[in-house]
Amino acid sequence: MPDRIRLDGRVAVITGAAGVIGSATIKLLAERGARIVAVDRRQADLKIAISGLPASAEAIAVEADVTQEAEVAEYVRAAVDKFGTIDVFYNNAGIEGDIKPITEYSLESFRKVLDVNVVGVFLGMKHVLPVMLKQNRGSIINTASIAGLMGSPKIAVYSASKHAVIGLTKTAAWECTGTEVRVNCVCPGLIDSRMLSAIMLARNGGNAPPPQDKLVERIPARRLGHASEVASIVAFLASDEASYVSGSHYTVDGGRTAA
Repeated sequence: MPDRIRLDGRVAVITGAAGVIGSATIKLLAERGARIVAVDRRQADLKIAISGLPASAEAIAVEADVTQEAEVAEYVRAAVDKFGTIDVFYNNAGIEGDIKPITEYSLESFRKVLDVNVVGVFLGMKHVLPVMLKQNRGSIINTASIAGLMGSPKIAVYSASKHAVIGLTKTAAWECTGTEVRVNCVCPGLIDSRMLSAIMLARNGGNAPPPQDKLVERIPARRLGHASEVASIVAFLASDEASYVSGSHYTVDGGRTAA
């Protein structure tokens, strides 16, 4: 059976491309024929991520801080200069911030999380949307989280930032009314990653993280998710198979939010 979720020749810009989910996504999109613009602030990790792409992949790496508007404008300009357009934008860069109750959270740390997770998403859409609206086509996928759908102790600021991403996604979708530009977001659950390990370790007082069986007992799938499973949803939303999908949030959580 042929693979119907092809992205042959399309230009995909991915921020946070050196992270676990970002790396899995640039690999999958490249395998499905997309030309890749991989964006991250960590140059060394970005080079490693790019090196894992198929030999046939067309790709460039752009070092940028998503909180700085000039650098966001530059990665958009680099994509258009190199490939002529942007068809897919995976607005993925994010941080977990400190793992503390609200009463112990510093204002500086609060603002840093919002700067990356909310301002970074806003700036990405601000500069990519004009490219897509001019050509009257494109798919934007923002990374939110199930933390944007529910509360959870000690990650109030992260949760607030991801609630904001969902709000930005829905509003941007409405602002693209009457066009062929779609805006959606993915809400990963407990994904096997550095971020999850950091959160669990901090919640456990800096000692060893809780045993995995305790971690997954509230997940119907009874396991952690894989970055590749998030990437698969991103690839679907980027493709023509999702041509009537906009303003939606897709949970990738093994059923964690089903209750």
